[in-house]
Amino acid sequence: MGLNEYKVAAAIAVSNMKSAREFYEGKLGLSPATDHEPDDNRAYRCGEGSVIHVYSSPDHTGRSTATLAGWYVDDVEGIVDELASRGVSFERYGEGPIITDDKGIATFDGGAKVAYFRDPDGNTLSIAQATRS
Repeated sequence: MGLNEYKVAAAIAVSNMKSAREFYEGKLGLSPATDHEPDDNRAYRCGEGSVIHVYSSPDHTGRSTATLAGWYVDDVEGIVDELASRGVSFERYGEGPIITDDKGIATFDGGAKVAYFRDPDGNTLSIAQATRS
């Protein structure tokens, strides 16, 4: 059977739902999936039926050094500009396998572009633009 035919959603632990809501709703522009979300968690619907679930779990917040969730976009530069104007700060990397430009956008072999940013708890998120064929 396997899981490849089922929807999957990202889940992000946060320490403070008020700060998380200000970031995910105010800065990223996400809307709660329903009008009746509980105070300790929010589901945000994104493109193509995908969901990002943000939930209160202070003991498990910001511990991963990996990217926890990412959005695939058509114009990474445009989205970086929009989010930066809302106060989102993009990570800058100057050495190692990831080198970013002045905006915080890394370009990989084949032309894929990715920009990394963090939520208020230090969880790493990304926006990515695949190569154009």
